[in-house]
Amino acid sequence: MAAKIAVRFRGTETSGLLPSIAFPSQGKTALSLAVLASLALAGCSSTQTTDLITVDRAQGSQENIASLSSVIQANPQDPEGYNVRGSAYGRSGDFRRALDDFSRAIQLNPQFYQAYANRALVYRNMGKPVEAINDYNRAIQINSSYDVAYVGRGNIYRQAGRTNEAFNDFSRAIELDTTDGRAWHNRGLIYQVRNQHAQAIEDFSKAISLSPNSPEPYNGRGISYVALNDDENAFADFNRAIELNGDIAESWANQGLVYERRGDKAKAARSYSHAVRLDPNYKPAKDGLARTRGASS
Repeated sequence: MAAKIAVRFRGTETSGLLPSIAFPSQGKTALSLAVLASLALAGCSSTQTTDLITVDRAQGSQENIASLSSVIQANPQDPEGYNVRGSAYGRSGDFRRALDDFSRAIQLNPQFYQAYANRALVYRNMGKPVEAINDYNRAIQINSSYDVAYVGRGNIYRQAGRTNEAFNDFSRAIELDTTDGRAWHNRGLIYQVRNQHAQAIEDFSKAISLSPNSPEPYNGRGISYVALNDDENAFADFNRAIELNGDIAESWANQGLVYERRGDKAKAARSYSHAVRLDPNYKPAKDGLARTRGASS
């Protein structure tokens, strides 16, 4: 039986080589309702999640790799050893060696669906979505109940604009009782695009329950609250996102949006300014600052 590697994923335990969660997002002033609607939609469309592996150089340390290699030397025909070492290489950022190990594991056991999903994630990080999709497809073909593969494939579909296919994959993972908060969060993003904010809030809330220390679902849920004109709950969510990680430009821009909706342009400008300092290229923050510039003095 293939080994399952438990990797901490911002409060969620999932098998296989997984990235850190990277869910990133984004009033009643004199702004028109049309402008407010466009602001809310801009927030929804800018909210993204990515399958980015958080690099941990210790995983690829000489000592760690030597230890894993000794296991392989003792059992050279055991695919699990290659899968474990490949995961270490992947987490360390050595994607080429990770690919080699996952491919060797698959060669030794063509039914090793976890290795296919692990290799798919590495391909995803290498900017090779076609190869990643092929491997996720193979993992699902071998094990149609493997939620990790549906979540990974769904994220690629969503970022490619294939939202219906992405929605189906996330829903399938949820039907399989996944504990991966990305499934709920990403489906929530699609509900937002479809302007189904009540459903989006439910999904973001579930993602928060699974990964309560991740700021991204709070940003996502807050945006849907804004769309429903529930500024109080939106503000609470954006502030909570900032508490969890004060270095995300989106959270500050979202906070600024609520201040702006309340007519407090001075506080809005300070929030937007902070967001711009964190990410000078973040357009919602730049646009917000342009609207409120001069009010903070």
